[in-house]
Amino acid sequence: MQAVAELFLEFTLLGCMAFGGVSALIPEMHRVVVEHHHWLSDATFVNLCAIGQAAPGPNVLVVTLIGWEVAGPTGALASTLGLCWPMSAVVFVLFRHWDRFRGVRWQQAVQIGVAPLAVGLIFSAGYFVGSTALLGASGWVFALTVAAANVGLRTLHPLWLIAAGALVGGLGIV
Repeated sequence: MQAVAELFLEFTLLGCMAFGGVSALIPEMHRVVVEHHHWLSDATFVNLCAIGQAAPGPNVLVVTLIGWEVAGPTGALASTLGLCWPMSAVVFVLFRHWDRFRGVRWQQAVQIGVAPLAVGLIFSAGYFVGSTALLGASGWVFALTVAAANVGLRTLHPLWLIAAGALVGGLGIV
């Protein structure tokens, strides 16, 4: 039961800085789950991240998977609720009154400052996952190529990129 309480507390703290979604929190989640508590190994953490990203639905599933791996169904519930409630409460309270502060300097600062914060956190998460997965030079080249294709070829469906990743991985190129 102690692990469940610790999961709830740790993911509540993570939820307080969930700008950019769960993907942006991956490096800090790794620090907490693997390095600090030693609940999971590096390999298990990366595998759960991959499953969470590949599964249909929101990418918050990785948090549920981590909780499940650490403490079963109650751990899954504790980690998911822990991550979701802080920002849900902030959004509920803040955005009920957001329009009242239209044009106020702090509101403009928040709107301008959150976007680059989220983008930076997401980039750091991508770098972290690539580093932990031990991509190697060919893996990094492929990852950058896929990112460029995703940005540059907006008519190309992402499933083709996923299929290309499966092919390249299956052939042992990366």
